[in-house]
Amino acid sequence: MIHSCTVVAPASTANLGPGFDVFGLGLDPLADRVKIVRGQWKKGRIAIRLVGTKGRAIPSKPELNTAGVVLQKMARDFGIDDDLDVFISKGVPMGSGLGSSAASAAASAIAFARLFELGIGKTELIRYAGEGEIASAGTRHYDNVAASLLGGFVIVREIPQLDFIRITPPDDLVLVVAIPQLKMPGRKTEYARSVLPKKVALKNVSQNISNATTLVTGLFRKSVDLIAMGIEDGIIEPVRSRLIPGYARVKARAIEAGALASTISGAGPSMIAILRTAEREKFVRRAMALGFKEVGLSCQTLTCWPSRGARIVATT
Repeated sequence: MIHSCTVVAPASTANLGPGFDVFGLGLDPLADRVKIVRGQWKKGRIAIRLVGTKGRAIPSKPELNTAGVVLQKMARDFGIDDDLDVFISKGVPMGSGLGSSAASAAASAIAFARLFELGIGKTELIRYAGEGEIASAGTRHYDNVAASLLGGFVIVREIPQLDFIRITPPDDLVLVVAIPQLKMPGRKTEYARSVLPKKVALKNVSQNISNATTLVTGLFRKSVDLIAMGIEDGIIEPVRSRLIPGYARVKARAIEAGALASTISGAGPSMIAILRTAEREKFVRRAMALGFKEVGLSCQTLTCWPSRGARIVATT
């Protein structure tokens, strides 16, 4: 019998321009670490314990915590009533648009399944991890959790049934991430979804389809240039950009410094820039920081690359 299981799950960026709720990309080096320890009693207790200072703002009540929601659902479905102590160490900044809630949810689903030797496949793991997004976004969605769990670039399909297509990105794909110190409303992702347009112009839909297919073609051809060509979004980004002070400046600065393209990461406020190799990454990081500084915001910048996905790092 396994007594404990520890899983590390990476950050992720969703949408990548035209792929709203469909495209996701796992990102290293940011990651959450979740350790689940089986208790000695069978009372169905789930205790969330936050490790380190980065997790202090996370709810400790299971029904309000993304990892807790996942574990409650899996425990009910599989008839498991063991007490669980869940230790969460946050490496992905909360409310950043880098899949913080998804990383914890994905790690928890994997750890629970291994701890109780459930033998379920990756699609079912992602389905359970998606339950956790309800706690943070108000709705179930799979782009971030799929990218965090599987790694690489992921395409989400929900009709006629939930399915995922994983593509290994080019080796020379590099992303610069800028995370502004911007106070966002509670349940930020839910708010960012609430401002989306209910109707869109047909020409914008057509353009987004063109860009999305260009981006996917670039992934299959291992061409960062084609990926960058497909990053533009004419539907979601124009609305969400209004929530990010300095958006236009940061995007322009990044491209001037050598980035091939730039866009909002998920629901924001982080922004990402696409590069071919890391040759210009220092210049792009400085440029994006300057763009935010020009509107009075400080920001953290870092260089990321596609992740290989979540992994079990310890069992006892």
